[in-house]
Amino acid sequence: EADVVPLLAGREAEVSVAAVNGPRSTVISGVEDAVVEVIGLLEAGGVKTKRLRVSHAFHSPLMESMLAEFRRVAEGLSYASPRIPVVSNVTGLVADAEALCSADYWVRHVREAVRFADGVRSLADTGVTTYLELGPDEVLSTMGEQCLPEETADAAVFLPAARSGRDAVETALTLAAGAHVRGVAVDWTAVLAAVAGRPARRVELPTYAFQRTRYWVATGAAPETHNGEAEAQRESADADFWDAVEREDLSALTDTLAVESEAVTGESLAAVLPVLSSWRRRSRERSQVDAWRYRIAWSPVSEVAAASLTGSWLVAVEAGQADDAWVADCVAALAARGALPVVVELDDADADREAVAARLRDALGRTDRAAADVTGVLSLLALAEGRHGRYTAVPSGLALTLSLLQAIGDAGVGGRVWCVTRGAMATGGSESPLSLEQAAVWGLGRVAGLEAPERWGGLVDLPQTPDGRALERLMAVIGGTTGEDEVAVRASGVFARRVVRAAVSAEGGKAWQPSGTVLVTGGTGALGAHVARWLARAGAEHLVLVSRRGPAAEGMDKLRAQLAELGARVTVAACDVGDREALAGVLARVPEELPLTAVVHTAGVLDDGVLDGLSADRFEGVLRAKSEAAWHLHELTRELDLSAFVLFSSFSATVGGAGQGNYAAANAFLDALAERRRAEGLPATSVAWGPWADGGMATQDAVISGRMERFGLPPMEPELAVTAMARAVSQSDTCPVITDIDWPRFTAGVDGTRLGHLFGDIAEVRTVRQATDATLDGQPAGDHRPTLGTTLAELPAAERETALLDMVRTHTAAVLGYATHEGIDGERGFFDMGLDSLTAVELRNRLNVATGLRLRPTALFDYGSPSALARHLMGELVEDEAAPEKSLPAEIDRLESVLTAMSQDDITRTKAIVRLQSVLAKLSEPVGGGGSAVRDDNGDDDLESASVDELFDVIDRELGDA
Repeated sequence: EADVVPLLAGREAEVSVAAVNGPRSTVISGVEDAVVEVIGLLEAGGVKTKRLRVSHAFHSPLMESMLAEFRRVAEGLSYASPRIPVVSNVTGLVADAEALCSADYWVRHVREAVRFADGVRSLADTGVTTYLELGPDEVLSTMGEQCLPEETADAAVFLPAARSGRDAVETALTLAAGAHVRGVAVDWTAVLAAVAGRPARRVELPTYAFQRTRYWVATGAAPETHNGEAEAQRESADADFWDAVEREDLSALTDTLAVESEAVTGESLAAVLPVLSSWRRRSRERSQVDAWRYRIAWSPVSEVAAASLTGSWLVAVEAGQADDAWVADCVAALAARGALPVVVELDDADADREAVAARLRDALGRTDRAAADVTGVLSLLALAEGRHGRYTAVPSGLALTLSLLQAIGDAGVGGRVWCVTRGAMATGGSESPLSLEQAAVWGLGRVAGLEAPERWGGLVDLPQTPDGRALERLMAVIGGTTGEDEVAVRASGVFARRVVRAAVSAEGGKAWQPSGTVLVTGGTGALGAHVARWLARAGAEHLVLVSRRGPAAEGMDKLRAQLAELGARVTVAACDVGDREALAGVLARVPEELPLTAVVHTAGVLDDGVLDGLSADRFEGVLRAKSEAAWHLHELTRELDLSAFVLFSSFSATVGGAGQGNYAAANAFLDALAERRRAEGLPATSVAWGPWADGGMATQDAVISGRMERFGLPPMEPELAVTAMARAVSQSDTCPVITDIDWPRFTAGVDGTRLGHLFGDIAEVRTVRQATDATLDGQPAGDHRPTLGTTLAELPAAERETALLDMVRTHTAAVLGYATHEGIDGERGFFDMGLDSLTAVELRNRLNVATGLRLRPTALFDYGSPSALARHLMGELVEDEAAPEKSLPAEIDRLESVLTAMSQDDITRTKAIVRLQSVLAKLSEPVGGGGSAVRDDNGDDDLESASVDELFDVIDRELGDA
């Protein structure tokens, strides 16, 4: 509205604002020529407009001529005071009952603007969070959601009584149910009577007699014991003792210890009990947070010879680098292994998927067959220097790599993408990342490996100056001989990246003790507030809390009061930490008597989306708040004597997170920055956090939170998380990973994906795998497990599709968080069940592992229900019985399984050998005959009844000494 009103100046007699439907939705009405003229000005400024189909120019100057007649009609009506408050669309405020009963009010209503947005905001300001739309459709609910203040939007819900294209009764019941669960009183007797057409009555709740599924939380369950009755009693006594200590319950403690002289001993216990209780709590917390700590390790990979490469390999390089000696060496190494290298040059202007796809097609002769026949892609784009021409927070190499990954799919290029960096990773010792921008590509790559495994090869970090040996090792890695997808090649060998448990050393007993002034970016957000409270309790005398909104942030007054009560002086500043000058201004105002001693960078922005939906501009906002801000903090404070420089990184940077390619890249930059600072002798700790409870970024969205928990990553309690942070600062690990992991669930989700290798050295993962590998569908584990195709081929034809449907339903249930697949309707659409773009990626990847196929990224859209997808999989996995030559590999697989499991006695083995030799002899005959063999139809029967001596006589005759 503020942008529209100035354009109406001088045209007030012809056009006016007719309605304010939202902060970015304004309607103007009046004389057509004047309206078209204003619309032209708005469109020239990039504003989107739409012409509404109406019978009259309501709420405009053209209504003036009918107001007198309208008033006469309004004055002839009878009015009654409303029984509930009414928010006026004329003023946007709660209307006066007397005014509503006057003709003047309704005359104003027909002429003046409809202030719908103001009305919704007025309701929100009074604490309203449940909105019922009583009308013919859901238009007002849709508009209303856009009108709410940001701080209350998540708590509000709009419930329309009718929705276009939906069953009227079902929609009305949904409104009643939605209102009921939000505390609105509903007369269910009247509602259900209206629906059923007969009086409603109360009935007893049904039991679980037939369903046999409990949904209630079990309480009071006795812990399992495996050590006999004596051990159980001892554990019970220990539990009673420590329970009394933790509660500081002196009476219970004396009873537990069976103190005879309570008057004397009790006094001694009373003195020591608070100390003992405090020690116990600290000990439990320390054990808990230590169990959450992991770190990155680089494990040596056995040297293997480089495999031969075949077919065309695309080599993507920055424009102007094709003739570089290093690029020429890579191309020569590919050619020496048998590949046909095709070099494609891309520059900053090509940081666009369409432009890159066109370049790829041109390089391959613009034929689909040539693109599909590409064997692999070697990307050297991460080495591109500088920043994106328009989005200055985005490194050129990162933008080009994103465009390449998208264009590979758009152009139908086959093969997998291997991204090469030089000096981006620190594998230990005195190594330091030489290129933070290239490290960001590793964050993006980890996400690509999860979202698009069908087009992803891996990441390889080479020395800054690679030699011939390094190139040989590179060829071995991209040839697949190592089986690894995150590799560092060094002079001493090839190293694979792993997540391992962090050692708990003696130094872990001390926690960081803050003092003086501590700067907290994102300090007014949920994570920053938790950190600030801990800092105040731990001794920081002055806290500088920085965020975009600063003092205007929600809950700031309450946080100030809490911090002041804890004894800290507080400065709250509104500052975009991605703006170096603004950040320098904040630091310049730190008081001299309380110098800056530490920085905690919690600020961050999420703009999640699957890889194919991201773009350079969606990277810009995320990187600016996270990695750009971290670099500014590094430069502006590196000369100061800091005790801590803490960066809040993310688990998504460590392992990859579907839908978080930009966020993972930003946090991978943070990890590399921390490594560099440590190498330079500066303090730095970059913590890769798992989800936090109570307002953490991963838990603010219920969908994301649910997905994380299903994946085996439950949220951590904030108080324990900040304790873990304080301990991490004093540890030797520069980039600790701190997260709570439910290993059975997590392992089930990562096995068969690229993460299986990454976590393979964790003891809990090995334990889960051993239990899982013990049996497969009731069969002993081993090296001869039948493929899914073979298993299906062995089933009766009528049962195959049912088996596939159950498999699809089972994996769908796992992704949606269902306990079993029973609740998955085979005919219901995947996206009607609640799948979104990210869970669709997860389900496709699960099915790829289960089936051994490479389903297209659009498979769940193309085959939109479990039954449709099962039918598609049936055609892919089960050979057509009308064409037996197609099922020959499956039959051979089945035969191998039978032979492996057969009895090992001499007679059985000899019979099998003779039969197989006979079959091979027949296969060796010329096509169409021409051999001299004579078929003996009774030969099989004779073999079945032959003795051992007779069998060996046959072998001697048929095979001779051979």
